[in-house]
Amino acid sequence: MKKIMLNAAILASVLFLATSCGDRSTANNDAEDSKEVAKEENDAKFDDTAIEDDTKFAVKAADGGMLEVKLGELAQTKGVSSEVKALGKMLVDEHSKANEELKAIAAQKNISLPTSMSEECQETYNDLASKSGTEFDEAFAEAMVKDHKKDLDAFKKQADKGEDPDLKAWAAGKVSTLEHHLDMAKSAEEAVDNNKKSSGKL
Repeated sequence: MKKIMLNAAILASVLFLATSCGDRSTANNDAEDSKEVAKEENDAKFDDTAIEDDTKFAVKAADGGMLEVKLGELAQTKGVSSEVKALGKMLVDEHSKANEELKAIAAQKNISLPTSMSEECQETYNDLASKSGTEFDEAFAEAMVKDHKKDLDAFKKQADKGEDPDLKAWAAGKVSTLEHHLDMAKSAEEAVDNNKKSSGKL
């Protein structure tokens, strides 16, 4: 069974390369395939269903981590308020570090991770990239509050119920960092709202 699943994963990888080489017009398709290929490779490599949730968490965390870095970079160039720019810089610095830590753990465990953002994350990025000025600040701050609330739930769950001790420890160690990011996002959201009120746009 494992050999059959592995062959299926190899075939999926070949098909991915064929389709991505044949059509480079949409980066979203490449990104979606990258995440799906990682999932399929993990399904083929790990028979133990007990660590299935661990590999899913790792793939999702890697996907989200790439988005945080890209959005942080975007906030530094498109952000208007100093709070949004500061939040963006922090996200780039700290999520870049976290992403590298996760890659190292995954390499040790032979866990496949996506190499580009999923379609969902790419769409989020594209949506924010299309905005500018205070509209961007509002949308970015709101997105970061929602995103980090979800992240906290996922990381706390992994820290509490994960099977792999290294992934559990890594997730637990990031909870306080994510709580700080959420606080910063809320502060940025409040600052943007106050700026809007003071400028008479409400």
